Amino acid sequence: MTDDAVEGTTDPSGVPATPRTRARSAALWGLVGGFAFLVLAQGYLLLDGDPPFGYAGLFAIAGGIAVASGGIAYAVEHRLHAKRRT
Repeated sequence: MTDDAVEGTTDPSGVPATPRTRARSAALWGLVGGFAFLVLAQGYLLLDGDPPFGYAGLFAIAGGIAVASGGIAYAVEHRLHAKRRT
């Protein structure tokens, strides 16, 4: 068993997150951002039926949003954790 499994997965408040946990969290937020865009795009396609660009463009934009939201999450997570707002 790893130490995380024995001690739990959450850090006690006041302890800074490790770079590995920050990167994992940021990657998950990136996936959430990318998939949220694809869900919104699917809703648009269901209502209107004709995208302004092709499906490859939708996936490219979703990838860009995933990278941007993951980068923003990685950049600001330690600041929010320091202010105990996570």
